[in-house]
Order: sequence, then structure tokens, then C-alpha cells
Amino acid sequence: MTQAGFWDDQENARAVVQDVKTLKGWVDPFDSLVSRVASARELEELLSAEPDEAMLKDLDREVAATEGELRAFELKSLLQGTDDWRDAQIEIAAGAGGTEAMDWAEMLERMYIRWAERHGYTIEVLDRSEGEEAGIKGSVLEVRGPSAYGFLRPETGVHRLVRISPFDSNARRHTSFASVFIYPVVNEEINIEIRDEDIKMDVFRASGAGGQHVNKTSSAVRLTHIPSGIVVACQQERSQGKNKATAMKQLKNKLYQLEVDKQAAAKAKLDATKSDVSFGSQIRSYVFQPYTMVNDHRTELKIPDVQRIMDGDLDEFIEAYLKQFGAGAGGAAA
Repeated sequence: MTQAGFWDDQENARAVVQDVKTLKGWVDPFDSLVSRVASARELEELLSAEPDEAMLKDLDREVAATEGELRAFELKSLLQGTDDWRDAQIEIAAGAGGTEAMDWAEMLERMYIRWAERHGYTIEVLDRSEGEEAGIKGSVLEVRGPSAYGFLRPETGVHRLVRISPFDSNARRHTSFASVFIYPVVNEEINIEIRDEDIKMDVFRASGAGGQHVNKTSSAVRLTHIPSGIVVACQQERSQGKNKATAMKQLKNKLYQLEVDKQAAAKAKLDATKSDVSFGSQIRSYVFQPYTMVNDHRTELKIPDVQRIMDGDLDEFIEAYLKQFGAGAGGAAA
């Protein structure tokens, strides 16, 4: 990268930079593991020569830290998909069920935001549609960080909630659904051609937070890609131009994923462990009453602490899915 003329070919330079980042993502944690193991062995040798209680505690801490890093490294080794290294776009949509389903969609949004925060990822709300009484009709989030897409892709599917509804005056138990789709965020070097004549743009007044300005001007943008029927929208910015740019990015991500799905269609038909994601084929159930349990229907992993999961502690489910279905598996329910 320090050679003269390296940046003359921008496309090649970006590819090389990404390759370097990917390799460093493997080499750095491996070097850290080697260093920790060496440190633990030195402490062990010292203890064998001269037992010391404080040093023994240091060794215990070093072993625990090494085990944690090793587990993270093993999990990352399962991320071998073409796009696993990319940032992720999360699209959440409330299913049938009115206010209850919209509240559930917002709970899922919070869960993924908490997961991203736990991992030190950056998260941005690209679009959000508020519910009439509570919750959200849907939202689009972008999660930026190493292998965000690889870790989040098992979350694609329908998520089911079972609880006593706080919106039901008779305190009856309700079942609600929301869909979650994960897309890789496509970098600018990916060539996805979008012709102007294939785009229909509508502008409208934004809703929700944003002050008087956002509600008085038609700054929100909705784009329809006519050939594919894909519709995206953004209303988070005050500027119509910024909203259009963000919406175009969403559209590019979806068209890229559409092409990936087309290429994988033939293989998916032959793979009996996979099926298309469809509303009603829930991948996971979250039960709040009459007992508490989160059950992943693909791996059969069950965790009784539903609040911990709703606070973003999803790693056990992600790890179980990746180990069971392999590095290249998508997120569809089996």
C-alpha cells in the first residue's frame, strides 16, 4: 500500500485494503491468544516452583480470559460466507395483530440495539415508522462493525411473542409476530446498476420526532424500484437530498441481496435443511407468560431468562445456529 501509484487504481486499492483488514481480523486475535497462553504457562511454571495465592488468582483470571478469547475466535471461524465480514442492515416489520404486534416490533428493535452496544458496534436508525398508539410499524437499522452481518444473519425470520397483553383490559394472553430480515451493507465498490428510469420517487412529510421543520416540509423520501418492486423509505434527515441518498443505499443493499438470493436458489432447493423465510414459519418464540422461555425452533436451544435475551444477550443463539448449520447457512427457518 506504500508503493508509488498504489491508489491510482481506486477499485483495486479498496479491494487490497479490505483484504488487509480481513487478514488483520484473524491475525490480531490469534496473536493475542498466543500471548495469553504464553503468559499463563509462565505463571504456571512460577507456581510450580513457588506456590503463591495471589499468583494463583492471576493465573485463574488469565485462564478465564483465554477461554473467552478462544471461544470468540472459534465462533468467528464459522463466519466463512462471502459477505460475513460486512456491516449489516436490520429490517424489522410488525406482523398482524395491531398495537400488540407493533409493540413487539419495537421490543425487537431495542433487543438488537442492545446486542450491537454489547459488541461495541455502531448502530444507526435509517428509517422508522411509528405505530398509531404504541410501538413501531417497522424500522431499518444499520449495524457497523467487524463481521456484523455474519453474526446477525441467523436472525432472519419470523419472531413470535407470547404474553399477557398490556393493551388488553381483560388481561388475556396474546400471540404476536414480527419479521426480521438481515442484509449485508454493500460498499461503493460493488457494482449494482440502478437506472434513473427504473426508480419512482415519492416525497411526503415525515412523521414522529424531528421538530416543526421535519413535519412542515416534504423531506421524507420513498423510492420504488419498478423492475423488482422493492420499496424503501427514509425520513430521518431534515434534508430531502440526504434522505434520498440513504434510501438509495438501502435499495442498493436489497438489490445486491436479491442477486445473491438468485444465485443461491438452485443450491437452496437441494438443501433439505433450509426453507424460504415466510410469515408464520417462526424461527424463535419468546414466551413471557405463563412461564418464561426463549426457544429457537431450528437449534432447539431453550433459555428460560427471557429478560436477558431481550436485553441483547443473543450470542448463545447465534453460536448454536452457526455451529449446527455451518458457515455458509442463511437465516431461514428449517
